[in-house]
Amino acid sequence: MITTVLSLLTLAVLLMLAGAALQWRRGERRKAALLVILALVAGINVAIWTVPYDSGEAPVARADEKPA
Repeated sequence: MITTVLSLLTLAVLLMLAGAALQWRRGERRKAALLVILALVAGINVAIWTVPYDSGEAPVARADEKPA
């Protein structure tokens, strides 16, 4: 389940960057900047879930486990 959410969020990041490029070309600089910032925040969230710890295990690998 969580991998599906992360995949959709990654696609959303790409779409936000494409939307930012379109807004930039239309002259809407503020909207473009806000879309880039939103894409960065979403991308950082994906990285937090997928980059492994020092032990080599990513947080997404433990997301489906039941809490103790």
